[in-house]
Amino acid sequence: MIIEGTVGTKSALVVEGGAMRGIFAAGVLDHFLDIDHRPYDFCLGVSAGSTNLAAWLANQPGRSHRVITDYSCRKQFIDLSRFIRGGHWLDIDWLWEVTIDEIPIDGWELEQQSIPLYVVTTNVDNGEPHYIQATEQNLNQLLKASCAVPLAYRNYPQMDGYEMTDGGVADSIPVIKAYEMGARDITVVLSRPQGYRKKAPSSAWLVRKLLRNKPGLAQAMLKRADSYNRAIDFIYNPPEDCNIRIITPPDSFEVGRVTTDNRKLQRGYEQGVAAAKAMLAS
Repeated sequence: MIIEGTVGTKSALVVEGGAMRGIFAAGVLDHFLDIDHRPYDFCLGVSAGSTNLAAWLANQPGRSHRVITDYSCRKQFIDLSRFIRGGHWLDIDWLWEVTIDEIPIDGWELEQQSIPLYVVTTNVDNGEPHYIQATEQNLNQLLKASCAVPLAYRNYPQMDGYEMTDGGVADSIPVIKAYEMGARDITVVLSRPQGYRKKAPSSAWLVRKLLRNKPGLAQAMLKRADSYNRAIDFIYNPPEDCNIRIITPPDSFEVGRVTTDNRKLQRGYEQGVAAAKAMLAS
């Protein structure tokens, strides 16, 4: 789907996160790799969206698919019973250690590209977004910080001297930031079907209680729905000087944040490939 405006001089690619829902963007970006589709001046990624973009820029087709359908489905990574006992529900430490060892992202190759990658993280102290350019040196820690889902993962990775967490808390879809950075032709890959709008937390008191030692982060989580829906409003009603291309999962997309059903994940990946083909053919 394309929302028309006046084409500007810079083009950006923005990819939303969503944990296992990132399988859709994995399909989109693998198809982009297949046909060498790279008409962007810069890209912005959040959480799983940032790891998808990093693998795309590093010319590693299939990496994101393997991480999501294999490593992320293992008991070592996702374990609700461990969380109930006081550990991580999503053990980002284990996932990063094993994937860096077995299927690392090629940071050198990523840096050779002319398209810079900006990764969104959330400052734990004040709840504000940080937009940090990925380099070969900071790549692994930066991606880890952006993917560190608060509460489900109990640690806060350090970046630039700050404790950071999931970039989606402060800016789930950084399309407004892309516009502020000069992009006037923006492609957005979402991880929810068209029409989705985020609802405010039903138990604000519980969020504040669980994060009583991190009030800035708690406030950001409580404002997350407003930030998300503001981005959606911008996407579907952009300024007159901006074109926005939207790639969204179909209504039949069955993947949720912690889906581990391989059939659903594989179908979600194929839906991403199909959506990329449809966008490029339009």
